[in-house]
Amino acid sequence: MNVETAQVTRQGNRSENQDRADIVTMENRILLTVADGMGGHVGGDVAAETAVHTLVDRFLRTTGSILDPVEFLRASIAEAHHAVVSLGEELDTELRPRTTITTCFVADGTACWAHVGDSRVYLIRDNRILARTRDHSAVEILAQQGLLNDADLALHPLRNYVDQCLGGDPELPTISVSEPRPILAGDVLLLCSDGLWAPLSDAHMAQQLGGNLELRTTLEALAAEAETRASPSSDNVTATALRWQG
Repeated sequence: MNVETAQVTRQGNRSENQDRADIVTMENRILLTVADGMGGHVGGDVAAETAVHTLVDRFLRTTGSILDPVEFLRASIAEAHHAVVSLGEELDTELRPRTTITTCFVADGTACWAHVGDSRVYLIRDNRILARTRDHSAVEILAQQGLLNDADLALHPLRNYVDQCLGGDPELPTISVSEPRPILAGDVLLLCSDGLWAPLSDAHMAQQLGGNLELRTTLEALAAEAETRASPSSDNVTATALRWQG
């Protein structure tokens, strides 16, 4: 495969970085992941670490071709959820570790992605957003109903409320999985925590990542910009990205 990948994480103004991410290549396939440990709960960093490790481990343990990436991602996230749940079995429900997750599988010129929570996947083509995930959040529901515009989202009191996550209750959360989509030369796949996308507009990220600069350079610049714009209350800022070269 002819691809370019990059990864970045910044602590922001938080006391610790509870985001985790990874990019793994095996044979002719790639898995990208980002997890955002949820603040206000014990062990958000451990929850994110466990989720990413579980997905990567399952990816590496799966030999041969993955013929059904939709089912693979769904089953992998379910396994990660149970692994995070097990971290807090001795704790009261409200204290159990929790994390968001987003992951993308790339092989044979196609991409398939899945997520739980408000960490996102973007597919960027020709300097514009061709597709993106829809957050599992209260404000996303209001936006889909036409009750909030983009300007209102950033100021809404429920903007940080996520209604689906890994961990907490043993019951499986809602796992949103895309159908496999063909990707073209120059396409960029971006996975990121809300620390990146919240301070920046989708159009700005697409314009920057759709350019010709080295992917790592652009991603690091966007992360620094997001941190600066959100200061003095910047969240952790984490992203992985892939540019398909054909």
